[in-house]
Amino acid sequence: MTPSREQLEQWDREHVWHPFTPMQAYAAEQPLIIAEARGCFLVDLDGREYLDGVSSLWCNVHGHRVPELDEALRQQLDAVAHSTLLGLSNVPAIRLARRLVELAPPGLNHVFYSDDGATAVEVALKMAFQYWRQCPSPRPEKTRYLALTRAYHGDTLGDVSIGDIDRFHGLFRPLLFPIVRAPSPYCYRCPLGLERSSCKIDCAEELEDLIGRHAETLAAVAIEPLVQGAAGMIVAPQGYLHRVREATRRHHVLMIADEVAVGFGRTGTLFACTQEDVRPDFLCLAKGLTGGYLPMAATLTTDEVYNAFLGPPSAGRTFYHGHTYTGNPLGSAVALANLDLLQSPSGLSSLPEKIERLRGHLNRLGDLAVVGDVRQKGMMAGIELVKDRNTKEPFPADQRMGARVCRLARERGVLLRPLGDTIVVMPPLAIDLPLLDHLGDVLYESIKRTIS
Repeated sequence: MTPSREQLEQWDREHVWHPFTPMQAYAAEQPLIIAEARGCFLVDLDGREYLDGVSSLWCNVHGHRVPELDEALRQQLDAVAHSTLLGLSNVPAIRLARRLVELAPPGLNHVFYSDDGATAVEVALKMAFQYWRQCPSPRPEKTRYLALTRAYHGDTLGDVSIGDIDRFHGLFRPLLFPIVRAPSPYCYRCPLGLERSSCKIDCAEELEDLIGRHAETLAAVAIEPLVQGAAGMIVAPQGYLHRVREATRRHHVLMIADEVAVGFGRTGTLFACTQEDVRPDFLCLAKGLTGGYLPMAATLTTDEVYNAFLGPPSAGRTFYHGHTYTGNPLGSAVALANLDLLQSPSGLSSLPEKIERLRGHLNRLGDLAVVGDVRQKGMMAGIELVKDRNTKEPFPADQRMGARVCRLARERGVLLRPLGDTIVVMPPLAIDLPLLDHLGDVLYESIKRTIS
């Protein structure tokens, strides 16, 4: 028997523990339950449509119920839904690995599959640690990692260790390993107290100095290329990423590029690293890998790293890490179809016009007194709300201004989600220009209504 709406709402409150959600407040409100989707819209139990303004947590690329992706899944279901990759292989996983190697920055010739962005980064952390024990000239003292302030790389304990968002990570500090911490390239609230108009990317110089001082013990530097997502869509100055890569090369430290959020067209190119001609030692991918259809991730690495794990079984050089659904055939099949669409005429080549249209809507937000900073890279944007634009004073946390704006947008049929008082805008890449205009109008009016 099909449960009623009332039953679903009750069961949701009683049994479903939602991630990153204050559950007491959630339980006091009527839940929004999605029943279906089409294109760039999600549809609730009442049939009301909502524009998916954050791509279902940054992973949906081509919209929902995409015929090409649906068909890829149906065809794969007629073959095999799942088979372990432990000691076996499957056709879609092999084909996808080859395709990723062909598309990624040169030199990343080996693909290790996992389930999500957190595991993709965790794989890179563990590989880097083990590499320095097994490379031709072992350096077992290289056990530490450098990461940025405000970093977010996932929720495993390794990822939380290199993360630095206190409201997510602070409670778990006693469980974590120590990190070398470099300043975030947060130009609006510069950690070095400088102005972007006159600085020479001094935060990069600080990072370079830290790498040099700790090189003897650093296994790797972990970084989100071009944009720190969960930090509030912080966009690094042009040239920053390239300087990080050059410093790691100069001091013989590995580089982990976490492209979980920024990969697959989000910044305007298939991979963010290519915009500054960066070739990392590890490239971590997830979210948009399957177009937002299935959980799947991949960690790409180099021949140099891979070869350090080769040897007879008795040598103990194996990478003992894996997941039950690693290389899942359904995920691999839909990922291949996703890449086909990204490389089609309506894929990446259509983005420049959309990026400029989005920029136009973001620029007019400067008319609103509570908008302190607007940050955009490609189809990713963050609007930071402040109480006082002149002093950059934030709103008191208990006012939850970001949540208020998103609630107003939801009333007008647009789903957004804040990061504190930064409003995230990240629609599916397939969104058309009229829908972008609608999104921009709703965003403007929702912010305006909070100060009227």
